Amino acid sequence: MPSNAEATKDRIFQAAVAEFAAHGIAGARVDRIAKQARANKQLIYAYFGSKDALFSAVLERTMDELAVKVPIEGDDLPGYVDRLAAYHVANPHALRLLLWESLERGDSGVVPQSDRSTRYQEETADIRRAQESGKVTDEIDPGMLALLSNGMISWPLAVPQLRRMMFGDAKPEDLRTTARKAVERLTELR
Repeated sequence: MPSNAEATKDRIFQAAVAEFAAHGIAGARVDRIAKQARANKQLIYAYFGSKDALFSAVLERTMDELAVKVPIEGDDLPGYVDRLAAYHVANPHALRLLLWESLERGDSGVVPQSDRSTRYQEETADIRRAQESGKVTDEIDPGMLALLSNGMISWPLAVPQLRRMMFGDAKPEDLRTTARKAVERLTELR
């Protein structure tokens, strides 16, 4: 059974996920996080140090969970798109947190030697191995294949206003089917 401190820290973390996904780093308020978590505001600073550090912790854990639940498989990028679409539909906060990171931190907030960066490099290496074994075209850089596969489904889900203008009332399942076909074409051997 978790201790009171662990339970409080978890409530703070969950409240922070919702707050940052809704308002970003600059717009998030520690007071609202504390109120939602039923915790003392000073505990947030004691556990995480600062609002920015709390955002980093939230983003890192969210990306770790995504990587564990939806690993990229170099020889099955269309399947990856299916799994990623399902994950993002069930967990819309993940894309929102990534968008806030991009808007508020740009490249400066991403540490090249981070675990997250290493994970992306490993995914790219997995695609390269699939290319070398002849399962996936080698006409496209493996990093670009990973980025395009991710973007084919993530971007339409991240920008619903643009999606509606271009696709009308397309449902996520329709988008997933279309994105899957596009990735199949991108990765097929010629």
